[in-house]
Amino acid sequence: MKTILAAYSGVLKGKTRSAGIAGTEQQAAASQQTNRRSNKSQTVPGRGTGSSILSALQDLPSAFWPCRSKMEKHLQVISVLQWVFSFLALGGACTALLIYIFCTDCWLIAAIYTAWLIVDWNTPKEGGRRSSWVRNWTVWTYFRDYFPVRLIKTHNLLPSRNYIFGYHPHGIFCFGAFCNFGTEATGFSKKFPGIKPSLATLAGNFRLPVLRDYLMSGGICPVNRNSIDYLLSQNGTGNAVVIVVGGAAESLHCAPGMNSVTLKNRKGFVKLALQKGSDLVPVYSFGENDAYKQVIFEEGTRWRAVQKRLQKLLGFAPCLFHGCGLFFGDSWGIVPYCKPITTIVGEPITVPKIEDPTEEMVDQYHSMYVKSLQCLFDKYKTRFGLKESDVLYIQ
Repeated sequence: MKTILAAYSGVLKGKTRSAGIAGTEQQAAASQQTNRRSNKSQTVPGRGTGSSILSALQDLPSAFWPCRSKMEKHLQVISVLQWVFSFLALGGACTALLIYIFCTDCWLIAAIYTAWLIVDWNTPKEGGRRSSWVRNWTVWTYFRDYFPVRLIKTHNLLPSRNYIFGYHPHGIFCFGAFCNFGTEATGFSKKFPGIKPSLATLAGNFRLPVLRDYLMSGGICPVNRNSIDYLLSQNGTGNAVVIVVGGAAESLHCAPGMNSVTLKNRKGFVKLALQKGSDLVPVYSFGENDAYKQVIFEEGTRWRAVQKRLQKLLGFAPCLFHGCGLFFGDSWGIVPYCKPITTIVGEPITVPKIEDPTEEMVDQYHSMYVKSLQCLFDKYKTRFGLKESDVLYIQ
């Protein structure tokens, strides 16, 4: 801005100097008094106008011109909100738009897309349609820096093996899981070369137009048996399926400062790992529960019963949560709080391939997994804002 003002000032001085030379030439042909009046009427008003504009620009407050740090913060908020609104409303909005187009003269476009949708219906169950270009969008770096989100590697993973990552806790929107495994913002492929992460989410999202393609481009897949079977048995090696083990039930208990996971009776992912011979990897994200504040209803209350009922019908739990406002940090809104989220990828548990594992064997490896997760939590908790006395509650 200073450069622009300096250049403008130089132009004004140049104009004034030219006007003075012209006045000298006129003095040779006319009287001194007439030339003086002419110079007053032509040169002085022009200079006065330019000086006043220059002065006004210099007097503008610095807040009028956004600084780089503020602009970056705005971009970070926009990047987070676009993901939140995409997850919440993109599928429904595109479905409504598709139905509307069917009722217009452009119905042929909607018909062609619907036909393609039917042909492409099983793609999410067959490895999806991953896009390295989308995973490396610059918008995800702003997403990462908003909280910020970090990914910490503790052990090497072999590309010759397949893995099931158990992600904890769920939080409200799984910001850490999405940023680390659905994008390359934290450098997953560089930290774990030869490993392709596939974050598993609600299968219902892949029935909605446009949203399904948006999710698949990030390597996100449906959390159902067919999809995970394909990735672990028909897609070669070096695959890592990321399952948020606690699911919708765990989201009802998340709140800032709460360290609890729903895991005690979640054994299906362990049985699947045994059937496919895929190693189990515990993953814990410190700060995931701090992104939003939530009203938690006690067990046995009417509202908790409504939440559980809707969870069974919709597949996800409707949480009553809030973050900060878009323009004022001390107000309520949909913008998550700027709390650091640090994701720790633990040591893999080697699992043999047993097509029909017994219940005792499933319990054995489930206990090994729970113990490994607790050790991971205890080892890193004091490094990321927790006290030595804090414990991880297994529900």
